[in-house]
Amino acid sequence: MPRGLYGRAVLILLVPIVVLQLVVLVAFSQRYFSDVTDQLMRGVRADVSFYVDALQEAPEQDLSVIVHDLDQRLGFMTRAIDDSTPVIDRRAWYDFSGILISRILYSDIQGIEGVDLKSNSRSVILGLHLNGQHIEIQVPRERASAKNPHQLILVTLMTSVIMAVVAATFLRNQLRPIRRLARAAEAFGRGRNEPYRLAGALEVRAAGAAFVDMRARIERHIEQRTLILSGVSHDLRTPLTRMRLSLSLLEADPSLAEDINALQEDLSEMERLLDDFLAFTRADALDAPQKVNPVSILMGAYERSKRSGGTITCEGLELGDHVISARPDALARALDNLISNALRYGKCAHVSLTILERSVVFRVEDDGPGIDASDREKALQPFVRLDAARNQNRGSGVGLGLAIATDIARKHGGILRLGRSARLGGLKAEIVIAR
Repeated sequence: MPRGLYGRAVLILLVPIVVLQLVVLVAFSQRYFSDVTDQLMRGVRADVSFYVDALQEAPEQDLSVIVHDLDQRLGFMTRAIDDSTPVIDRRAWYDFSGILISRILYSDIQGIEGVDLKSNSRSVILGLHLNGQHIEIQVPRERASAKNPHQLILVTLMTSVIMAVVAATFLRNQLRPIRRLARAAEAFGRGRNEPYRLAGALEVRAAGAAFVDMRARIERHIEQRTLILSGVSHDLRTPLTRMRLSLSLLEADPSLAEDINALQEDLSEMERLLDDFLAFTRADALDAPQKVNPVSILMGAYERSKRSGGTITCEGLELGDHVISARPDALARALDNLISNALRYGKCAHVSLTILERSVVFRVEDDGPGIDASDREKALQPFVRLDAARNQNRGSGVGLGLAIATDIARKHGGILRLGRSARLGGLKAEIVIAR
């Protein structure tokens, strides 16, 4: 079965036509070819039998006169042939009535050597052996079967083909709005808002209207979530700033130094969590796609991680003529999150890039504890922390690092995959994006 809707619809259209044609042809051949040909061949069979009997009983000296007289009366054409040019059985592949003609002649007439139905389309040529001679008799074809019976089949077949092509063309036009709806839905899933106009049949218009309403609701929901998170994160910075200022005024008292240091660490942790919230909200406001070199994006993330003091190695960062359609800022943010996670939960990290024919793979590996296979899908969800797999003392955050990278990968039409690093033994995170 075809996998596409157009292929299945065409199949639904063609199967009844083909079955109907087969039924009509079988019934037609049974009634037209068999019955009509059998009725006509009764007269031909009687004439040829009379001709053979007359020649067998005629005196040899009057044979030529009798043959001439029989040809005039029966409408035959007779001539003597030698052994080197016998009449052989021949029939065109589309001459279905010829099968019945040959079968009737061979079964009812003695001495037939061959039936040629192909050399002359207007005659049935019989090869006979009579009185020690080989003769050839030509019987008009119109006396043996209906004239040009295959033309009706040809006309019916050509009409069916033309109508099937016309119907398939109209069907393709009817499916065009569905394809536009599918492209608009796919683009929206990748973070692009392509214009979509309702068109097509009533059912397609209803599906398109439902999609437009759903897209508008999702956009409003994303906008409200972004405003809430960014507003809360921004408003909390003011009291945090006042608290940090108050702590700076208390540093003059040596007896409170230990408590002040602990509070300052808590404030720093809260500010980092707020930065994570803001980064998560910025993941929804992606920049426009553009043609970029994936090597330059990974090289930028690698240089930034080196400046931050992490132990990191790289592989496959040789500039070449490689171009992908991506949002460079968002993709760089996803790589920064993956590299920072790798350096936070491991001692060293390794980044690499694999460029395939149809996709590119950004890979970040670490030597940390990794994530169990049963928890990897849950780790990609926002606000999920896997304390058993991550060191809480190193700062587990609010569980948005992998969620941000996952969201950015999906809006590029790709995926974020987690696995076990064969190189370092820790976690391996791969961002796969189609070229």
